[in-house]
Amino acid sequence: MKNKNDYRAPNFGSPALRMPDELRGPLKIHLEELKSRFLELGWGTRSGFGKRPALIVIDLALWWTRPGRPPMGSNVDTIVENTCEILSVAREACIPIIFTTYDYDPADKPNPHDKKCADNISRDDLPLFELDARLGRQENERIIRKKYASAFKDTNLLASLTTMGVDTLIVTGVSTSHCVYATCRDAAHTFQVIVPRQAVGERCELLHEVNLLDIDIDLGDVMELDEVVEQIKLREIEG
Repeated sequence: MKNKNDYRAPNFGSPALRMPDELRGPLKIHLEELKSRFLELGWGTRSGFGKRPALIVIDLALWWTRPGRPPMGSNVDTIVENTCEILSVAREACIPIIFTTYDYDPADKPNPHDKKCADNISRDDLPLFELDARLGRQENERIIRKKYASAFKDTNLLASLTTMGVDTLIVTGVSTSHCVYATCRDAAHTFQVIVPRQAVGERCELLHEVNLLDIDIDLGDVMELDEVVEQIKLREIEG
């Protein structure tokens, strides 16, 4: 196990929402110890990759990837770059790829959740819900425009994945504690869930770490980026 001084601040997120340096090491050590305790109790065992994975990229649109947007926006460049690495090998392996973004409609009435966020979205912001060009979306790669945190709620994502025979869903994007987590929660009822640690992000460091642990214990496997890349490459060879 690492020493508490070995842990560094993440290279993504909002600097104003990072943990104090003196708390980072002890907290991460505690989270690792918690995971070990769960595993000892038989909780959080690995679900692994199935035979037919698909990749879903959550909300890497300009509203989240462009500096200064939204008001609590944060730097997610490394999340985009690492997702692009996974996209590259997924395309080589002919794995189904799906993107999501927010389906903003100025005519929609405010809902209770809107009161919790200071997004102040206007009609002028519509172009910001287009995907970040760095992702290089291909014509055969679907976009889901969603109203809710989960990519499954009020969409036909579940039907599409089951029709394709998908048994494993690789989830990347933002944010770890909200749309990524909600999508993993719904996916876990039907699919093996894989989350590449370096390809998901969150403006708040503490929420990122705690939700990754929750996903890893309850919903799927949080894996290192290079491990996920290698698993996808194996599918290319087998295919």
